Amino acid sequence: MADRNREDDAIRAVVDLLSDAYRATHHPAEVEEAVAKAHASFAGRPVRDFIPVLVERKARAILDESSG
Repeated sequence: MADRNREDDAIRAVVDLLSDAYRATHHPAEVEEAVAKAHASFAGRPVRDFIPVLVERKARAILDESSG
């Protein structure tokens, strides 16, 4: 449970970070959607330690793709 809470906190931090980084080009809801999509793609993976970093990278790719 503590690991899940830590991951949830880290994912919220990713949303905050990317909302700030993409505020000029994306609505916060779009950022949340990209992060949720990226996070869902790692569901069921047994090793969770790097999920927040991987989610951030994948969400950035989603947001960058939708910008151009």
